[in-house]
Amino acid sequence: MKKLFPTSTAGSLPKPSWLAQPEQLWSPWKLEGEELIAGKKDALRVTLQEQDSAGIEIVSDGEQTRQHFVTTFIENLSGVDFENKKTVRIRDRYDASVPGIIGPVSRQKPVFVDDAKFLRSQTQQPIKWALPGPMTMVDTLYDDYYQDRKTLAFEFAKALNEEAKELEAAGVNIIQFDEPAFNVFLDEVNEWGIEALEIATQGLKCETAVHICYGYGIKANTDWKKTLGNEWRHYEKTFPAIQRSNIDIISLECHNGRVPLEVLELLKGKKVMVGAIDVATNDIETPEEVADTIREALKYVDADKLYPSTNCGMAPLSREVARGKLQALAAGAEIVRKELSA
Repeated sequence: MKKLFPTSTAGSLPKPSWLAQPEQLWSPWKLEGEELIAGKKDALRVTLQEQDSAGIEIVSDGEQTRQHFVTTFIENLSGVDFENKKTVRIRDRYDASVPGIIGPVSRQKPVFVDDAKFLRSQTQQPIKWALPGPMTMVDTLYDDYYQDRKTLAFEFAKALNEEAKELEAAGVNIIQFDEPAFNVFLDEVNEWGIEALEIATQGLKCETAVHICYGYGIKANTDWKKTLGNEWRHYEKTFPAIQRSNIDIISLECHNGRVPLEVLELLKGKKVMVGAIDVATNDIETPEEVADTIREALKYVDADKLYPSTNCGMAPLSREVARGKLQALAAGAEIVRKELSA
């Protein structure tokens, strides 16, 4: 990561059609048993090749081995009931049928560590691995046991910390915690959300990131965005506390949104993953559009701390569109690199 403007994805990438239904979030697996295990490894190879060929410098697993960015981790914890689901309101936006907490939660075994070891064996590039953030985990189920969001978040954070330490030992360079809930429950972010994140990152020597976006390009999210007004200033309420935290990198949505980029000044001293690719459209950005977003962000972020990325995950997009967007991201970053070195 000595290269200026190292590029990465914010999260998921489309799965191959032989593994899961294309262009669909949280699609069921098409394979079973040993075939599924082998298929997931093949998908990791494919997604790595897609990133490498596009010129992405910080690679990821593209979430190829998990159905859902939150519940796949929760499935491996004790104290969670997946049999008797209940409908709850997710991030004050849409209803979903979710598992429940019925006893003390704890991590029973490694969840993604073997996948991370396999990915590490396939590449020399820096690896970023995404985990769900504690607040977003709390908001993705119902709680009949603790009946207190902060208490449950701290228990999740302890489990995440165990996983993160093993991912670090497996060779992961950046561990990212996905916290879309940070754009909704603003008071709770400052009251206990950042503290929960710091529990999750305690003792890590690798870099840590928090991804705070406006979500996948699905209807529930795009409809919600229409209610947020001409300027999305949510970040202003939480960035001062995030700036004081021990999190190294903040990942956020910038391209085609209504976030006034001057809010980035509130993160002075932090590294920033600047979302320069819109995941809510099939239109493929031009390299110059990506470069424009980077140039605008450079008014508020030091060049050596700016990491161009996607706004969010791209699982709902076609592989062709996602491939084009990754290529545009890398090409746009290269344009600005050359400008600064001229």
